[in-house]
Amino acid sequence: MAEKGFLSSNKTKGIILIICSAFFFALMNMFVRLSGDLPSMQKSFFRNFVALFFAIAVLMKNKTGFESAKGNFKYLFIRAFFGTIGIVCNFYAIDHMILTDASMLNKLSPFFTVVFSAIFLREKVKPWQLLAVMGAFIGSLFIIKPSMQIETVLPYIIGFIGGMGAGAAYTAVRFLGSRGVVGGVIVFFFSLFSCIVCLPFAIANYTPMTLVQVVTLLLAGLSATGGQFCITYAYTFAPAREISVYDYSQIIFSAILGFFVLNQMPDIYSFLGYIIICGMGIINFVFTKRHHERQGA
Repeated sequence: MAEKGFLSSNKTKGIILIICSAFFFALMNMFVRLSGDLPSMQKSFFRNFVALFFAIAVLMKNKTGFESAKGNFKYLFIRAFFGTIGIVCNFYAIDHMILTDASMLNKLSPFFTVVFSAIFLREKVKPWQLLAVMGAFIGSLFIIKPSMQIETVLPYIIGFIGGMGAGAAYTAVRFLGSRGVVGGVIVFFFSLFSCIVCLPFAIANYTPMTLVQVVTLLLAGLSATGGQFCITYAYTFAPAREISVYDYSQIIFSAILGFFVLNQMPDIYSFLGYIIICGMGIINFVFTKRHHERQGA
């Protein structure tokens, strides 16, 4: 009876959904890599086109209008612009780095969200958040391994920029949510904007694809859509401060998929970077939760 109550709690549902989201996003990264030597813009277009199709289907099913978008188009543009930068950079990094390194640099986004929220939303940065941001940056250096050989370090820098873009996009999502903009509308505008931006580049640099590559990219789009919906519903069951730390399970899934499917193995410095960044994420999670519990008390 106790077990049934545990499994039916909203927090447990949120944890399960966010772990499922992490798995889907790890699958997306794997399929992007397996799709072969295609331009990043071409891959990004396919990923966003599938997401756009599902976003339209969800809006039609729920009979959701665009009333909540009125007066918020500027912020929807900001979310879409930086989200597109995040995706394109992430896909480039996936193609030129091992899967776990690319995934870990993308997971810097929560720390960038703290920074951008302080700058643009005037949110006060707590001491442990500042420590976590600084620690995560140090951890990223172990993954990037800065050197004078720009061709070697460039994919890591682009992956780092991808995490920054995602952090800026999530900051805009938080702001849009506070203004009552419906999640499905945010996903629709982001997907549509990304398709419009990526399409000219995809056409100009189009590389013919085999049927296997088309199917692989469609699977990447489906995986991304599954991850997006899982993480969206996860936060409807429980607040981020209670479940967000489980999103780092994507690194475990990426490591497993990278090793068994792509025959990749990170070096010792990357492993150290993973430990530092995940550790900073856990520190931020624990102290944020305690802070909210004290406020509630």
